[in-house]
Amino acid sequence: MKLHRHIVAVVVLSSVAGLALPSAAEAPLSLEGAAAQQPWQRYRDWTKTHWDKYNTLSKHDVTPSRGTEIEIKSVDGDATKGQQLAFDRSRGGGCLACHVMGPKTQALPGNVGVDLSEIGSAGRTDQWLYNYVFDARVFNPETVMPPWGKHGFYNDSEIRDIVAFLKTLKTPAVFVDKLNDPEKRPQPIEDRDGLDPFVNPAAERIEAGAALFNQAGPGGKACITCHATPATTFKRWAVEMPKWEPRLKKVLGVEEFVTRHAKATTGADYLMQSAANTDLSIYLHNLANGEAIKVDLSTPDAKAAYERGVELSKVKIGQFNFSCVDCHQTGANKWLRGQWLGEPRGQFDHFPLWRTSRNEVWDIRKRFEWCNVQVRANELPPDAPEYGELELYLRKMNEGLKLAAPNIRH
Repeated sequence: MKLHRHIVAVVVLSSVAGLALPSAAEAPLSLEGAAAQQPWQRYRDWTKTHWDKYNTLSKHDVTPSRGTEIEIKSVDGDATKGQQLAFDRSRGGGCLACHVMGPKTQALPGNVGVDLSEIGSAGRTDQWLYNYVFDARVFNPETVMPPWGKHGFYNDSEIRDIVAFLKTLKTPAVFVDKLNDPEKRPQPIEDRDGLDPFVNPAAERIEAGAALFNQAGPGGKACITCHATPATTFKRWAVEMPKWEPRLKKVLGVEEFVTRHAKATTGADYLMQSAANTDLSIYLHNLANGEAIKVDLSTPDAKAAYERGVELSKVKIGQFNFSCVDCHQTGANKWLRGQWLGEPRGQFDHFPLWRTSRNEVWDIRKRFEWCNVQVRANELPPDAPEYGELELYLRKMNEGLKLAAPNIRH
């Protein structure tokens, strides 16, 4: 067998239930170059704003450090303007994203933060209130409160107006409609049939992925050429990904594997998050539906990558200064305005999926990118090593759950 400089091909045969099945000890992979579009550009209809002054998952020392507490004897501001600012959803989501704020609280407040309805009677000084809005990190470096002033969401005058409004809050909120009470609002339950194409457009892509599996690439071969019984061969493959790939020295997920393996075997160019790549991912995941997720951390390299993923989940990024655990651990099972924040377990057993709010099929890496942009951090390309390590961490958190893909989520 001829070995190309950038391809290593080893095929091992194993016998399972009397069938000779191929198992990839070292599957052929194209090892050179990126698996995603180069140079990387953010998706066409996503915001073009960049936040170069703040941390990303690949750069952890960019965000300005917290300063010292600002000394203020008293704060005079316009409480009416402060309420407008606090309730304005166009300014980073507004205070109601996390807090209930008295009788005038608008619909669907969140409860990631404490109820502020009686903060005006709590005995807090003007200096404490000002600093907590400006940059709460001076009191708690791990706070989930964004540095509203330090990171430029509000100027000094606006913070003074917000403080003036906070000082007026002395009466509990009363919710006539329980849907507006974040403590009583029912948790959303996804009960749509993910495999019904009339309900879930992603289910339509299963057949498209199967067709690609049977389609010959530029090299004259198709996936089916080597994998004649995909329903058997790939019964558990997707639930045992991602894996540490020593030849690339990174964690390889399903989508990047598809890109590199297809290039090496069929010559097809299925870049990550292209329609063809996503269709094949859906098909391969669907073949493993109902199987329990199992993550292999048996090698030192895999274990180290997982541990790096754990640490990445704690890195605060972007203008909001949020980490994964801020939303999905500290804020888990709570409301961010009208959005339910789920815990890490249960976040990965249904990908790829149809995102109803976007009318698109997403793989897990696109979900990571969207989270980055939503906290106003520069995202990474989908084949970034950091996303692989984060994916490994998240997959481990979902170990034992049964795969149900493609699914559907808001």
